[in-house]
Amino acid sequence: MRALIALLAALVIGYLIYRSFVVQSLPKEAGGGNPVSAINVAGVKNDLIAIAQAERAYFAEHGSYASLDELSSSGAMSMTRSGRDGYAYSVEKQAGAFTVTARYSGPITPPPSGFMIDQSMEVHPIP
Repeated sequence: MRALIALLAALVIGYLIYRSFVVQSLPKEAGGGNPVSAINVAGVKNDLIAIAQAERAYFAEHGSYASLDELSSSGAMSMTRSGRDGYAYSVEKQAGAFTVTARYSGPITPPPSGFMIDQSMEVHPIP
């Protein structure tokens, strides 16, 4: 019986250490302490990079940047969704530039950071 109590106490202590050091040390832009949100944010960043690469390929072929629908229909981008796990993607195109943004509109409060990428191919959090 004592061994069972000691085992349960060790498990509780291990869990508390995990929660205090590992989970809460994640920055807000990476999901704010929630491992699932951190994984979702990594996926969103990868999607933004894929969209930006598709924009560059489309620009090389057509001489202008395109909307998400145009990228999908032209075959420059194989991704068909316009968002992931509460994030919605949008493209703003100018004459010689583009900006792809991912804004969060899901149920998590406070909401995680949004992200953006442009022709520099660097993902930045939206202030």
